[in-house]
Amino acid sequence: MVTKVVMPRLSLTMKEGTVGIWYKKEGDIVEKGEPIVEVLSEKATYDLEAPASGILRKILVEEGVDAPVNAVLAVITAPDELFSETEILAEVPQTVEEAEKRVLASPAAKRLAREYGIDLSLVKGSGPEGRIVEEDVRRFVEETRGILPKVKEIIPLSGFRKTSAERVSLSFKTAPHSTITMEVDVSKATELHEKLEVSYTAILVKAVAKALTEHPIINSMFEENQIKIFEDVNVGVAVATEYGLVVPVIQNADRKSLKEIDATIKELTEKARQGKLTREDLSGGTFTITNLGMYGVEFFTPIINPPEAAILGVGKIVEKPIVISGKIETKPFMTLSLSYDHRIVDGAPAAEFLRKIKEKIEETLGFEG
Repeated sequence: MVTKVVMPRLSLTMKEGTVGIWYKKEGDIVEKGEPIVEVLSEKATYDLEAPASGILRKILVEEGVDAPVNAVLAVITAPDELFSETEILAEVPQTVEEAEKRVLASPAAKRLAREYGIDLSLVKGSGPEGRIVEEDVRRFVEETRGILPKVKEIIPLSGFRKTSAERVSLSFKTAPHSTITMEVDVSKATELHEKLEVSYTAILVKAVAKALTEHPIINSMFEENQIKIFEDVNVGVAVATEYGLVVPVIQNADRKSLKEIDATIKELTEKARQGKLTREDLSGGTFTITNLGMYGVEFFTPIINPPEAAILGVGKIVEKPIVISGKIETKPFMTLSLSYDHRIVDGAPAAEFLRKIKEKIEETLGFEG
């Protein structure tokens, strides 16, 4: 029986993934449940298992190539089984690149265009049927000299970077953003950080989880003209890696102790930096925290992580003077920025939610439990 290996849908918003490494080559024997190919999606690596035992007869999508969800990546058959490659290929959905208007160009012309960062659709071809040749690209370079700078390096938008770009674009296209800020006294949080040896991020996650249980409208998504409030409180924490920005999720953060949250964050951060996050590690987020304080940033406007309703931006801790009982003292403060989807929540309830986070951090009551 002919069995297709297809690009899986690994998240609600996934449209396509990137084929990483093929662990098997054409003609190899594969066993059902055995990892056969690495798939990059939602800024994570995922080992796709063989759906059946047999021979890996044909690989249809090579390493490093993007393919839409449900695209046929390969075909598994019995050892001597016949199959029609034409029929299989006819069922393979077009990739995004193939769906776009094709530009006829010679390999030399494409290579030169990549070197100069030129969009070939802007170049007029002089070859047969308007085919672009190398000389056409050189002529275009001469005509635009002084207008187009020479490109040093080209970083293709694929895998993690492509997913990130698409999600940011989707967020701004679909969710009307609004942002509010508050300063938070982190004196008690600092004491807790030193006493329990937990990260400030863990304290923030704990505060956010507590606030979300009291303001469930923020723990929601907008879909098909409906607001869907989530039962679980799953807080994502943005982590910068060499692969790009990833958002592993602390599942059921409202039910975890501060120590448990801290341990989970450390584990997920290490997996993120090694590129070993699983689908489960990145799935099910209902709210996201992103911290740029370690880069010296005091305030910024974060972009909502779709399809969530809001995201919290965290700035660096700064010592500031305040007046207490007529005397000037200094205390550590951080600025929190809440970006929220205005379709779901208005300014007043958003402010109440942010104020609740502020109260939780400043009081840190029950955080040790």
